[in-house]
Order: sequence, then C-alpha cells, then structure tokens
Amino acid sequence: MAEADGDDVVDVLILGAGSGGYACALRAAQLGLSVALVEQSKLGGTCLHVGCIPTKALLHAAEVADATREAETFGVLAKYDGVDAAGLRNYADGVVSRLFKGLTGLIKSRGIRVVEGRGTLTGPNQVTVEGPGGPGGPGGTVTLTGRNVVLATGSAPRLLPGIEIDGTRVLTSDEALRLDRVPGSAIVLGGGVIGCEFASVWRSFGAEVTIVEALPRLLPPEDAASSAALERAFRKRGIIARTGTSVTGVTVTSDDDGGGVVVTLSDDTELRADVLLVAVGRVPRTEGLGYEEQGVTLDRGFVTTDDHCRTGVDGIWAVGDIVPGLQLAHRGFQQGIFVAEQIGGLSPRPIDERGIPRVTYSRPEVASVGLTEEQAKEEYGHDAVTTLTYDLAGNGKSQILRTQGFVKLVRQADGPVVGVHLVGERVGELIGEAQLVYGWEAHPDDVAPLVHAHPTQHEALGEAFLALAGKPLHTHS
Repeated sequence: MAEADGDDVVDVLILGAGSGGYACALRAAQLGLSVALVEQSKLGGTCLHVGCIPTKALLHAAEVADATREAETFGVLAKYDGVDAAGLRNYADGVVSRLFKGLTGLIKSRGIRVVEGRGTLTGPNQVTVEGPGGPGGPGGTVTLTGRNVVLATGSAPRLLPGIEIDGTRVLTSDEALRLDRVPGSAIVLGGGVIGCEFASVWRSFGAEVTIVEALPRLLPPEDAASSAALERAFRKRGIIARTGTSVTGVTVTSDDDGGGVVVTLSDDTELRADVLLVAVGRVPRTEGLGYEEQGVTLDRGFVTTDDHCRTGVDGIWAVGDIVPGLQLAHRGFQQGIFVAEQIGGLSPRPIDERGIPRVTYSRPEVASVGLTEEQAKEEYGHDAVTTLTYDLAGNGKSQILRTQGFVKLVRQADGPVVGVHLVGERVGELIGEAQLVYGWEAHPDDVAPLVHAHPTQHEALGEAFLALAGKPLHTHS
C-alpha cells in the first residue's frame, strides 16, 4: 500500500467520536500522540445527542413535574398545569448544546484533527472518509493512515421484523426524544433501562403507560429483588407492566380511527395507545464499514476482542458499544482511555466488567455494581453467599425525600462484598461509594468504621455494612 501524505498519517486513528472514541482521542493527545478522529455526525455521539444527556434532562424535568404535583405534601403551594413540549425540548437541547460546545473546544485545544464524514476501514491501518471531510466538500474522499486504528462506531436502536418505525406513532428512543407533544398514552415494548426510563418520564408527564416485556421481569440483568421493587413502585404510580408477554402484531390506525397504535400480544389481547416505543436494546454499528474485509472478527455484529480491547488484527482496537458487554457510555469512555494508554506505552490494568456501575434513572432509580445474588450463588455456591437488605425507611434523608427502597449487599461468606444493589430516589448518586467498596474487595468490617455524613442517603450504605458486620443500629436484628 502506498504511503499517504504526512499530514494523513497519525499515531492513533479513531473511527467514531462517541464516548469511547473522544475519550481515547483526548487521552492519546495528552500522552503526546498525534490523533485523528473520524465522525459522521457530531462529536459526542449517541450519549451526548440522543442518549444519556437528553434522556436524563427529560428525567429531571419529570422529577420537577412530580415535585410540583406533590408540593402540598411538603407544605408548599404549587399547581401542576402540564408540560410545554417546546419548552421541554429547548431545555434539553440547551444542555446538549452547552456540553457539545465544551467538548468541541476541548478537542480543538488538544490539537486533535477531526474529519467529518462516513469512515470505512479500507486497510489494516487505513480509513477512507466520504463526505464533508474529503477534498472539495460533500462527495469528496480522504484516506487517513493510523499506526493504530481504534474502532468506536457505537450502536443504534434495535429494530424488530414486522414493526415499521414511522417516527410519529411507532418510535425508537431517537424519535421519542424529538416528539413535539407528550403522548396521552404509550405502550413501551421492552422493560430494560431505556424502556423503564421513558415509561417513568411519560408517566410523570401524565401519560397512561404500559410496558410489555417478553422476559419474566423488568430490568432482567438486575438483582431479582431490585426488579420486584421497581415493579411495585411502577404499579403504585399507575404504570402497568405486562411481563412474560411478547408482541405479535402492530397496527397504526388512521386519524379517523383515533390516530394511534393497536398492539396485539402473545396472549391474544390488544392494547391501544397514542404511541408505541420500541425499546428492545441496541445493535452495534459495524455493518458495511469494512471490518470483516480487513480481518476483524464479528460475532452477531459485535467486534470480538480480548480483555485488552485488541482485535485479532495487529494494530486494530475496538471500544464501546461494538464490543460485547454492557452498552454504557462510561464503559466505552474508560475503554477509550485504556486503549490510549496502551498505545502510549503504559500498562494500565484491564477493566473489571463486573465493577462497572449500572444505573436506571427511573422513579425510583435502580443502581448496582458487582454480582447479583443469583450470580454469586452460581459462582461460589448457595451455601457460600450471604445477603443483607437495609430498608431506606430507616434512613433520615430518604424519609425527607419520601422515597422507599433498600440497600442490598451480596457477600461471599466470610469474604468480601461482591455485589451492591440499591433502589430508591437518587440512589444513583450512591453508586460511586458502592463501586469503591466492590473494587476494594472490602469486608463488612472494613467499611463499618467509615463515618458517613448525616443526614445523607450515604448513611444507608454505612448502616447496611454495620448490620452485615454484626452490629446493626437502625435495623432490627
């Protein structure tokens, strides 16, 4: 292969500027490496523009709506008059815009070359970009060479055969974020993180919501106790969960017939609503990008890597949602840093996938790190695992917030805590300490002496560890 012009040869060539790609770029530049970042859309990828950030903005607006509706409970006189959909979008767009502007400035300040356009792997160390990044603007091409190539092309909403997304009545999360109205009723297909978060938002805004999940419970990867607690809380809020049920047909009705959707379930019942959200997971964006042609192994569309994010092709790495495992922005972010440090000659420790924190930002929130009780028993044996559940009813700050839930600890008998599971409002903010406990391989006696500020929900973690250490205070022995 002919050598490209000097300006087009870099130490690290990254295909995709989402969480994994831009983190890799920033860390590589920090280590003195030359970097080029290829992106078809906008810096920040799914997380910033149609994922984590805008959805959490909606969830915060939903929290404000609930707080306004329930204000009298706290002795505050306020009236909930509904949602201004345009104002809601302006708020979320404003958050995204400010973060995008900051990220763009940061990338520029580090001397990272950004090439706009659709990039395809056309050689083991070569990416060809079609579009705005090429000579002459749209329609032109440019070929870049990297001594190392990092694949970080992210994911897209998973579609189901027979269900056509029209963007108005039948939606993925992408279209749901851009709705110009709050639906009066919604059916959510999929009881995972995305489905539960949108169900929670729409219910807070006043919609009638039904979740349809083919597996036996909501949030199937979480601890069974967390799933059960979320289902109870949703039921109290009026969110219906049809678990163990699949969809067999979807019909979009005309405006003359109500202008909505009719969903037929596997038990032959029919549900009607204004919109259907298809939230059955995300698929890796790897098709048609030249990966397999250059020897990169794919499995069901995912890039196969070792625990150092190396593909089977020398000098080609992969990070983020295209790598099998948790499709979380912070996982991709950390993998990007991990790869950059390896390319830079450092020896970073491989990422412990079990130690990656997980949070569902519904009301209530569900957060966890480490093993579920079932996973721990499978790994260590049923008699080698103990658990303890501390009810948030005993926590002062939780009483102030009027939230219910718990902290559940999963421990290897006479050993470290291998899993922490939390349910309740704002418990996602507690997962940092839980992650440290897990990563520390701490025993209950190691954590029990730590002083937690009062009154905080962090105290609930402290109380749980006190109880597991055999000295419960605000719990019944």
